Amino acid sequence: MTQFQSLIWIMIILTLLNIQLSSACGKAEYRTGDKCCPMCSPGNRVHKHCTEFTSTSCVHCTDSTFLDEPNGLTACIPCTNNCDPGFGLMVKKPCTPSSDTVCETLEGFYCLDPTKDGCRAAQRHSSCKPGQYISHTGTTSTDTVCSDCTGDAYSNGSFTSCQTYTQCDTLKLQQIKTGTHWSDSECGPQTSLSMAIIYAVVGVGVVVLAVIAAVAIRRKRKGPISERTFPETQSPTEVSVTEGT
Repeated sequence: MTQFQSLIWIMIILTLLNIQLSSACGKAEYRTGDKCCPMCSPGNRVHKHCTEFTSTSCVHCTDSTFLDEPNGLTACIPCTNNCDPGFGLMVKKPCTPSSDTVCETLEGFYCLDPTKDGCRAAQRHSSCKPGQYISHTGTTSTDTVCSDCTGDAYSNGSFTSCQTYTQCDTLKLQQIKTGTHWSDSECGPQTSLSMAIIYAVVGVGVVVLAVIAAVAIRRKRKGPISERTFPETQSPTEVSVTEGT
């Protein structure tokens, strides 16, 4: 390549760089046509573009609209209005000309679609089932985590740890229902062994007395032969002779 050709290539490169630099706008400018105009500040939009003699004319965003960055837009963006309690959301920060509405989760919900300052969609925390305990309580960003009870313990689903079965004997009570992983054991009045023996003895005594009384009454009704009633005109000997004939 000759020195002349090298010079030509250098001139071409410099020309292209000059064109590119002249077409680029500054960081705080926007292009409109062949001009670079100053941007409007957040909360404002372009009313009139700049001219050779005037700067950009800006006006405030109104009627529930906003722009949250420096811009060269001629219209503001409508505010988001979807903080619907039916979807587990509520308003954290209302819309302003320079910021959109910010939503946050209601109590008992966690965020599914987080934003820089809030949340766009939420879901209710999961409920643990009987036999499970809450191993990790749900937060605004995470769901509830449930774990199963094991061993001699139970939970109705609302406990943060499994509860040990009630020990009926330590309360001087009798166990009437065994505990499960979803319900506690049940206790009742304890039946004493000595009292059971006393009841049994009393019961047997009552039966024996009843039998004795029944036998005595039966014998009394029959009565001995010497006490039977005979006619006044006959003696017991005559009656026997008469009965023999």
